[in-house]
Amino acid sequence: MVKVIASSVRKGNVLDVDGKLYVVLTAQNFHPGKGTPVTQVDMRRIVDGVKVSERWRTTEQVERAFVEDVNFQYLYEDGEGFHFMNPATYDQVVVDAETMGDQKAYLQEGMTCILSIHEGIPLALELPRHVTLEITETEPVVKGQTASSSYKPAILSNGVRTMVPPHVSAGIRVVIATEDNSYVERAKD
Repeated sequence: MVKVIASSVRKGNVLDVDGKLYVVLTAQNFHPGKGTPVTQVDMRRIVDGVKVSERWRTTEQVERAFVEDVNFQYLYEDGEGFHFMNPATYDQVVVDAETMGDQKAYLQEGMTCILSIHEGIPLALELPRHVTLEITETEPVVKGQTASSSYKPAILSNGVRTMVPPHVSAGIRVVIATEDNSYVERAKD
């Protein structure tokens, strides 16, 4: 464990508070005109998902847990969870559905992701910024609409809805940003 001052805590950090691990959701520093500056931290307990708010003086020491970010390759999903393999050591890790969240829709077999691991336990997953998917369903092209910058709804091969330019039709592969489900470009393959 590393002791850091409260004002240096950021979103995504893992803290050890009273022997329990927490993931920081938000961290804000407040400097009132009078009185002591404080850091307000909202966090989620990793064991059971309970959300907690803490307030520390900005100079107070808090324990930051060591988290390792490692590249893992996605293998498959079963009743146990989502299975990943470290390509360097061939170690396998299972990530539960709660840790995956909405990101599971973008997982593709063989995809390389970054897992944040603490003492062998996966805490968070970071997908590649862009994925290539096929459009399965969209509205037909309306003549004269291609020149405007309007977008139309489309459903991707993974079931996610997104907005695409009017010239894109069903069966075309497109690049999608995993962060906000937005259309980036037509796939070059």
